[in-house]
Amino acid sequence: MTVWKYPLSTKMIQRSIIAVLGTALLISPLEAFAANSAPSPEASPSNQSAKAEPVAPSGHEPVIEGSLLNLGEHRFLNRKELMQEWDGLDPDYAPEKAVAAVQSLLSEEDFEQLFPYRLGSEAWFEVAKGKEYYKADQTDYFSYDNLISAVADVSNLKIKISTRQGSPSAQEIQRLDKEARIETLVLRSPDFNAPENRSKPIETVIIDGGTFLKEGFKKDRKRELAAFLANLSHETGGGWATAPGGPLRWGLFWNENIAGRTGANPDAFVDPESAELYPGTPGKRYYGRGPIMLSWNFNYGLFSSIIYGDKSVLLDQPEIVAADGKIGYMTAILFWMTPQNPKPSDHDVMVGKWKPSALDKFRGLGDPGFGTTIIVLNGLEANLGETEGSPVQRRAGHYRDITARIGVDITGEKVDTLGMRPF
Repeated sequence: MTVWKYPLSTKMIQRSIIAVLGTALLISPLEAFAANSAPSPEASPSNQSAKAEPVAPSGHEPVIEGSLLNLGEHRFLNRKELMQEWDGLDPDYAPEKAVAAVQSLLSEEDFEQLFPYRLGSEAWFEVAKGKEYYKADQTDYFSYDNLISAVADVSNLKIKISTRQGSPSAQEIQRLDKEARIETLVLRSPDFNAPENRSKPIETVIIDGGTFLKEGFKKDRKRELAAFLANLSHETGGGWATAPGGPLRWGLFWNENIAGRTGANPDAFVDPESAELYPGTPGKRYYGRGPIMLSWNFNYGLFSSIIYGDKSVLLDQPEIVAADGKIGYMTAILFWMTPQNPKPSDHDVMVGKWKPSALDKFRGLGDPGFGTTIIVLNGLEANLGETEGSPVQRRAGHYRDITARIGVDITGEKVDTLGMRPF
């Protein structure tokens, strides 16, 4: 498996998406694709801007500075600084607008009908009672209210990813609390200011959490919500072919990797190469938890930095992700909204902001839609159709089910991954 060592690039966010229901994952080999005629990658996306202000004395190679903050430091920004450095604060993406967007696209009644067996619901308690995983004090983890609260909190955040041109691992990440106007440097990779990188231009991407479900036509916003919930439902699904109500009613059933929770897999999931930046707390384990099965120390540390402005919160208490449904949903939304070079964000795919390059089209990714979101989340599911036993079958089934419920036509949209190659 690929080891993703660096934040928000091809080497980070997940070391793997751990299978929720089984202790082993069987993967059929993908058919080989010819590479001889593959086009060269295109230039950096248009939503990236390069900083190129030299600050070194004359006669020396110019040094291009990143953030002047030290790691973990905060600063208050005035209106001019917010505009110059963060593109300002758009009132259309404020928390109350984000909440209204969810409520207009999916009612609580429809949510209840789609996910009757979600973790902590009345139906879940009936099924779980007497089972090994039963918890008498289990809360309604995946509740509609927790989803709404997560959307509101994420919409109050902006994230800035600054990358040295030509060195995707050399990154800084800043967090902006929009209401407080407080900027925090939450990550600086060890090589960001290495001698070989200090003169390289800095490309920046800014993600506004308030744009979730708020960009594009209403049809696109509905499709985005359906795609988001469909993928989460697959990752956390507990259904089987003859399950009461059908397998699609059992989405959002689990929020912990079974092998990790039971100790069948006792690994602490601490990656040695990232342990200096994100040290694992003794006695804590970073197996898959939450809607996207957040895994590994570097992911807990990074998402903790973004959500709390403090990497130690989830490193010291990783169980929060499985105990607090709002935090769980927040990790999923942030993952959904954030590009991972060279992959776009699933948000940009669903609302039409991502434009496939020639190389993307060569890989079969020229038809943005639900199928492409699967490749962004898990490239191991490339080149799969809706056949019996295929993980894509259940993902697509949830997508069809949710879009039908909220009244959006997806006729003609590519919802499987046949003919697609990973980014």
